[in-house]
Amino acid sequence: MVPASRRLGWFRGVCAVAMFAAASIAQAQSQGDSARQGRADPLDAQAPVPAVTHQSPLASYRRLGDDTRVSWREANETVNRIGGWRTYTREAQQPDPAASAPVGRGTPAPASNSAPSHGGHKMH
Repeated sequence: MVPASRRLGWFRGVCAVAMFAAASIAQAQSQGDSARQGRADPLDAQAPVPAVTHQSPLASYRRLGDDTRVSWREANETVNRIGGWRTYTREAQQPDPAASAPVGRGTPAPASNSAPSHGGHKMH
């Protein structure tokens, strides 16, 4: 006599195979239905397909403002007038303003001859 646990395992295996077969048959039938609904057969080289179109994501790009170009001499004079590269370095080292603080236009701080801040890092 076969134990009950073994019969139950065999029964589960047969049920799994039956469900797999039923799912395969259902899928095969739905593929046949889709071919009749107007879908192109991927195995048919002569099947009609829609035309491929491409639109560049940059096609709708618009500039934010006029592109005003300045001569390199004028650009250098402007940088020199505001304090040179040290001003940009100082601005980069400033902490970001708080989210609740209003952002306003300020004048750049005058250049100082002191050593640059190291943002809390210790010098070794």
